[in-house]
Amino acid sequence: MATFVDRVTLHASAGKGGDGCVSVHREKFVPLGGPDGGNGGRGGDIILVVDPNVTTLLDFHHSPHRSATSGKQGHGSNQDGPSGEDLLLSVPNGTVVYSESGEVLADLVGNGTTFIAARGGRGGLGNAALASSKRRAPGFALKGEPGQLQTLALELKSVADIALVGYPSAGKSSLIAAISAARPKIADYPFTTLVPNLGVVQVGETRFTVADVPGLIPGASEGKGLGLEFLRHVERCAALVHLLDCATLESDRDPLRDFDVIENELAQYNAEISLSERPRLVVLNKIDLPDGRDMAEMVKGNLEERGYQVFPVSAATREGIPELLNAMAELISTYRANQVVGERTRIVLTPRAVDEVGFRVIAHKDNRYTVTGEKVERWVAQTDFSNQEAVGYLADRLAKAGVEKELLKLGAREGDEVRIGTSEDAVLFDWEPTIEAGAELLAGPRGEDRRIPWERDR
Repeated sequence: MATFVDRVTLHASAGKGGDGCVSVHREKFVPLGGPDGGNGGRGGDIILVVDPNVTTLLDFHHSPHRSATSGKQGHGSNQDGPSGEDLLLSVPNGTVVYSESGEVLADLVGNGTTFIAARGGRGGLGNAALASSKRRAPGFALKGEPGQLQTLALELKSVADIALVGYPSAGKSSLIAAISAARPKIADYPFTTLVPNLGVVQVGETRFTVADVPGLIPGASEGKGLGLEFLRHVERCAALVHLLDCATLESDRDPLRDFDVIENELAQYNAEISLSERPRLVVLNKIDLPDGRDMAEMVKGNLEERGYQVFPVSAATREGIPELLNAMAELISTYRANQVVGERTRIVLTPRAVDEVGFRVIAHKDNRYTVTGEKVERWVAQTDFSNQEAVGYLADRLAKAGVEKELLKLGAREGDEVRIGTSEDAVLFDWEPTIEAGAELLAGPRGEDRRIPWERDR
């Protein structure tokens, strides 16, 4: 039997970029053909796609770890490596994506809406792309960039026009079965409905969806019962239909008290737009029973004095259902007429500051320094440290970015410990400053041709 899952953790591992190629063009009678190593292929992205045929996050509950394929290495003759294939993951309409820290990254509404959950690494440059007027025949290439590793929380908030709310066994499942083709489980005990049910209703030219939200009880907004788990499915609804049981057998309950309790839980629930502000209709259910009809006649006037439209109905005999459906259709038509635009996705973008230098240098005790930053850490990951020319190229990039000047500014001296990155892949080395960094009386080209000795204690 299918299970409804509306909150999962996704571990997304995008593909690694392919390594660049080191190659020299070889041709008869052409002894120095020049570098012709191609670039590595891009790693595959992991992309979330809203699919109308998917209604639950169950697949991610069973398989939370998803990986895209990596790019391939470049080849000689300026041939770039093939890119990795993107991995498309289908999610239900109304899926909200959270970062590991709880920040909302995307609110996916609308069929076909996409979001890149993890971006594949860029392919490394081959030696042909690294050639310049100063470096005519590079003997190295860049390694592929690692793909993003993301731990995301996915949460489903149903996209329905109207939500049916009320106590357990108030008759919500019976009502949605009476007005739509939905066939939820119906029984005479509380909490029969354990998952939200969606039904499509057609009234004249107006079509709308109705969500049967599992029963609420006092304290639902604080996590009691099933309420907190499913109140999020009410957030997107344009209107509420509050269903009251007029034939309850519990001596400590009556329709007015039930109404006040559930309204209080809706008011306490923390949503972007207060649920108390949503338009609502009140339905007095089970008037097919003698006690139910008498109770409905007693409380109807009180509810109407509060300003609500009240509809006595019987989900079993369909008495009063046509009038209720017309009111629901009118409510939705009015709501849609006041909307400027239809469904839109919401994706949070965090722009980089205009004065962002791309790295940060942290000074520690005992002459130790840590350099962090997305760009510099990516450069380190792309460097082949077994190739001295590649290490020199990294040093040139760091100097050009201003890392060495910042180290000098903080008082770093030759031989001090410098770490680039904070992860397990961080690179640790003894710093050798250069003249390019602006240091007087320092070593010359990359630490071997020392023109002036460095006297540390001078």
